[in-house]
Amino acid sequence: MIKGSNIHKHFNSLHVLKGVNINIKKGEFVSIVGDSGAGKTTLLQILGTLDSPTDNLKSELYINDVDISKLNEEALANFRNENIGFIFQFHQLLPEFTAFENICIPGYIKKTNSSELNKRAIKLMDYLNLGNKINNKPNELSGGEKQRVAVARSLINNPKLILADEPSGNLDSKSANSLYNLFFDIRKEFNHTFIIVTHNIDLAKKSDRILEISDGIIK
Repeated sequence: MIKGSNIHKHFNSLHVLKGVNINIKKGEFVSIVGDSGAGKTTLLQILGTLDSPTDNLKSELYINDVDISKLNEEALANFRNENIGFIFQFHQLLPEFTAFENICIPGYIKKTNSSELNKRAIKLMDYLNLGNKINNKPNELSGGEKQRVAVARSLINNPKLILADEPSGNLDSKSANSLYNLFFDIRKEFNHTFIIVTHNIDLAKKSDRILEISDGIIK
């Protein structure tokens, strides 16, 4: 599913990732933990193709057997939209759009047939207990509902890989636990691969594997 080797990342003189090697199998649920500033989010952004390794070092990254370094900007954007779903701590919902419209955004970008897209969005909203929130805008939703809208949006294109950056960071412990259980239900239902960045060790322990980053390397 994912194979990365010798991944380095510099921000000017700051060496954030120092030769990370990572292998994730299809269908795995992996949590990445570590102190603030250890490089967790930077690694997740590289795995999600939102950022790239420092290019003068011989890093490699393959996702679904595709060599990411060989894709130009347009091909990379298309690959990302079709193959990777993102869930962020602060939801990143567009305030002027309804819950339904927010969920459909990746499908609009992909130019999915509107009838097919609408059916899948409604199916996901029903699955995530959001069926009565179709026309609600983000300011009319609770924190947990906003996060479930973000989860539905990440699934709309049926990507193979789901990446989540501190998805439970703004939730209370009960809601955070429910969110992780939802992730496991989704994996069972759709066979997605999950990579989660979290500070919550108790939740991370539910994963198939925990990867700990310390000072820019995986222990």
